[in-house]
Amino acid sequence: MELDFERCYRAVDSRDQRFDGWFYTAVKTTGIYCRPSCPALTPKRANVAFYPSAAAAQRNGFRACRRCRPDAAPGSPEWDVRADVVGRAMRLISDGVVDREGVPGLAGRLGYTERHLHRMITAELGAGPLALARAQRAQTARILIETTELGLADIAFAAGFGSVRQFNDTIQEVYAQPPSALRSRRPATLAGAGTITVRLAYRAPLHAEALVSFLAARALPGVEECDGRTYRRGLSLPHGVATVALTPADRWISATLTLADVRDLAPAVARCRRLLDLDADPVAVDTTLAADPALRPGVEAEPGVRVPRAVDGFELAVRAIVGQQVSVRSARTTLAHLLSHTTAEPADADDAHDARPPAGQRLRERPGAGGPHDANDANDANDANDGDHERRLRAFPGAAVVAELPDDAFRMPAARRESIRALARAVAGGELDLDPGADRDAATDRLTALPGVGAWTAGYVTMRAIGDPDVFLPTDVAARRGARALGLPDSPTALAAHAQSWRPWRSYALMRLWRSA
Repeated sequence: MELDFERCYRAVDSRDQRFDGWFYTAVKTTGIYCRPSCPALTPKRANVAFYPSAAAAQRNGFRACRRCRPDAAPGSPEWDVRADVVGRAMRLISDGVVDREGVPGLAGRLGYTERHLHRMITAELGAGPLALARAQRAQTARILIETTELGLADIAFAAGFGSVRQFNDTIQEVYAQPPSALRSRRPATLAGAGTITVRLAYRAPLHAEALVSFLAARALPGVEECDGRTYRRGLSLPHGVATVALTPADRWISATLTLADVRDLAPAVARCRRLLDLDADPVAVDTTLAADPALRPGVEAEPGVRVPRAVDGFELAVRAIVGQQVSVRSARTTLAHLLSHTTAEPADADDAHDARPPAGQRLRERPGAGGPHDANDANDANDANDGDHERRLRAFPGAAVVAELPDDAFRMPAARRESIRALARAVAGGELDLDPGADRDAATDRLTALPGVGAWTAGYVTMRAIGDPDVFLPTDVAARRGARALGLPDSPTALAAHAQSWRPWRSYALMRLWRSA
C-alpha cells in the first residue's frame, strides 16, 4: 500500500484521531511505532517512516508505544469497505482463522494458493498473514496478562502461541518488556470473577443511541436484552459460547465478556466490533451523504450513524427470512417460538461446550480473577460491568440444529419454513458462506437461488451479515416512507436512481431513511 508521506506527516503533526488505524508512525531514533494521534512530541521528518499495519512496523524492528497503545487503535475502515481478496482476508484474520486453521486454512477459504495470498497481502500491508496474526496474538496476550490471573504459560497457549518461548520472545519484541513486567502494571482493582472487560475504540463521531435502539427493538428474549444503555447477548464462538455486555462511553465501547474458553477472546472482540460497525470512517460517510440537501439536516443533527452488523451470519439470515412482510414485533414473536423448540446451555455455563479446554485455559472462577482492561490506559478502571451476572443468555442455535427442527417450531407459512430449512442446510453443508470474509457477490447469488429468498432478503443479509457498505433496498416499505418524509421520490425506481448519488455508502443512507421513517 502506498502511503503519501506529506499527508501522513500532516495527520501526525495535527494528532488527527481520524487516521488512527489507517497507518502507523515509526520513529527511527527511538525504535517505537505510534498511532497518528499519539500525544508525544512530533518527531522530525527525517526520523519518521510510515507503515500500513502494526505488523509491518513490528516486522521492521519497531516496538509499540506504551503511551498511545497503537495496537488498540480502531481497525482500518478500508478492510470493511473492500470486497476484494485482501479485504476478505483481513476480516478473516481478525476473526482468528489463521490461529485456528493456519495460513493453508485461510488460503483455502479464499480460493488462492498460500504463496499468491502471501504475496497479495504483503504488497498491501507490508507483512504476510502469519505476521498479522502474530501481532493480533500479542495484543490478545497483553489483554489477558493485564486483566486475568491466568498463569503466563496458560496465557501463551490461550492467545494462540505455539510455545511459551515464542510467547516470551514476541511480547519482548513487541512491547520491549517481558510478560511479567506487563502484569505488574495491571490495575489494582479488579472487576467480577470470570470476566474480561476491554475498551473498543472507534472513530468519532458515533451515534450510539441509534445503534442501541436498533438492536434493542429487535432483541430476542433469551439471546439478547437491553436496558436502554447496555446491550447484552449470547455469542457462539469457535471454542464455546459466551456472553457480552456492550456499553457506549465517550471515546470507546466498554465490552464485558464472559468466555467459556479464553482462546475465544480475539474472535469475540472482532465480532463485537463488527456488530457495532466500529471500524467505519464516519467522516467520509457523512461527508458524502450531507452533499444531498435532503439528507444534510439529518446528518448534521445525528452525525456518526452506523450500520448495525451481525455476530452470526446464519442468525441474521434467519431473521431476514422471518421478517419478510411482517412487523419487527411479529418477527420477534415468531423467532422466540422457534427458539423455544431448541435446547442449549446458557452462555455462561461451565459446561457450555463439549470440547472443554484444559483447566489452565479457563478463567479462574475465584475472587480476583478477571477485571477491567483499558486499551488506552491500563491503570484507568472502568465501571461498565454492572455486576448483574444472574441473567443467563444463550447463543442463537446453529444451522444444523435449525435444519432438524419439527414443523411446529416454525409458526409461519409452509413456504417460509422451507426457505429457512433450505438456508440451514446450505450453511451447514458448506454450500453458503455468510462469514465476514465471504465473497459478497457469490453469497448474494447463492442466497437468491434458495427458495423464497428474493432481492430484499439477499440485500439485507449482505448489508448486515457480510458488511457491504453499499447496499440499497428501494422496495423496502420503511425506506420509501422515510424518503417521502424527506421529500425524496418514493417509487422504487425513482428512489433507486436517486440513491446512486449516495454511493459507496448507500447502506448508511438506508439507515438514515429508516430513522426518518
